[in-house]
Amino acid sequence: TISEDIKQVQKNDPAAKSLAEVLLCHTPLHAIIFHRFIHPLYKSNLHILPRFLSQINRFITGIEIHPGATIGKGFFIDHGMGIVIGETTIIGKYCQMFHGVTLGGTGHHKGKRHPSIGDNVYIGMGATILGPITIGNNVKIGANTFIIMKNIPDNSTVVGYDPKIV
Repeated sequence: TISEDIKQVQKNDPAAKSLAEVLLCHTPLHAIIFHRFIHPLYKSNLHILPRFLSQINRFITGIEIHPGATIGKGFFIDHGMGIVIGETTIIGKYCQMFHGVTLGGTGHHKGKRHPSIGDNVYIGMGATILGPITIGNNVKIGANTFIIMKNIPDNSTVVGYDPKIV
């Protein structure tokens, strides 16, 4: 899974000139790798240690990934500062996300509170996706799009504050 994450950085980031540069300098990759190690701890009911480690990850990288979030292989974050990924979020395979994205809850749900993101989803910078909703496979979400409590079907492009499928 980590090797797929690395391949996606090499494929999608034109600033990544070499494998060494990716491994040493791509902070979003560091956040993802760190999450991949602390997520199993969280799943084994050692909640305090993974929560503490995720706070260290956030402090170092500027990317907040709750240790309970499930993230598929080949996840790529570009310019990750300010990303928030909530506890019950599920992210599919080969998704791309840019800075300032929030995958959060509304505060009105128990249990599953955060979005489920399908495979091959592109989420533009500043997008906010809230609630226990489903974003389908092969969806493109434009920059600064705001989606609250609205499922998005497969193979769609959605944009805007009052999201419209275009």
